[in-house]
Amino acid sequence: MRGVVVPFIMGTGILLAWKASLNESIFVGAAMVATSVGITAQVLSAKGLLHTVSAKIILAAAVIDDVLGLLVLAVVSSLTHGKFDVLQLGITALAAIAFTVIVARWGTRAMGKIAPHVESKLRLVEARFALAISLLFALSLLAVYTGVAAIVGAFLAGMAMAESTGQRERDLSTGVAELLVPFFLAGIGLHVDLSVFANTSTALLAAVILAAAVFSKFFGCGLGALSLGKADALRIGVGMIPRGEVGMVVAQIGLGFGIITQNVYGVVVIMSVGTTLAAPPLLKVAYRTLLESGTLKPAEEEFRLG
Repeated sequence: MRGVVVPFIMGTGILLAWKASLNESIFVGAAMVATSVGITAQVLSAKGLLHTVSAKIILAAAVIDDVLGLLVLAVVSSLTHGKFDVLQLGITALAAIAFTVIVARWGTRAMGKIAPHVESKLRLVEARFALAISLLFALSLLAVYTGVAAIVGAFLAGMAMAESTGQRERDLSTGVAELLVPFFLAGIGLHVDLSVFANTSTALLAAVILAAAVFSKFFGCGLGALSLGKADALRIGVGMIPRGEVGMVVAQIGLGFGIITQNVYGVVVIMSVGTTLAAPPLLKVAYRTLLESGTLKPAEEEFRLG
């Protein structure tokens, strides 16, 4: 929980101190919440460290962070238009949270029963993949009508189908992602105006937000893992730093809604890129002892075998 609360409070507080509006400040706080689990997972996998205790905790915590981050985004995105109406905000927030919780809680079980029947009825070679993509767009559209960002529905569709798909569907999804990711990144880049950083105030804000993004996850998550020992607490804190594509998506949503300005959009993108680039070398330093020894600590070996 510290890994969500600390980044959110720091991001919101820094923007408020910078004289930004409340809505814009809250949106930046939301952008700092979620962790990009893919970056850390790829680094740990390449180093052969996914079986360690700290790595398993990082991956599990990152998924929880993403879910909590989407809940935060669901509430924040209800602040998009019109004046601040507490009643309307409360209704929208409750609807968003109810939508997220219901799909997350019962979606997997429901799709486990529905998927085999749909697959047997559809005359398609890749029926289950077609079902997964259809569910993705359906829940994304439903999320928008509920009053939250489409990414919330897309994420929940993935959760719902996780246990109903096999390696074939994952391979096909990877292919689609590899096709679309360059377009996503190009869209992010086209909206970034580097000239905004010629302003000393904006450049300073970017540096402060980047430092806060690193600090908040490192200490927020690391302190919660101190019971495992300083070494593992260090590794977990470092592993939770990257924001990657998650922060960029939130920034793009905020810009599209007109909540954040061009300056702040650039700052959030810099934060996302900076934390992503910082993670691999920091992980290498944090795991240096294990990498150099080539052996696991007893607790880690027990965890792996158990």
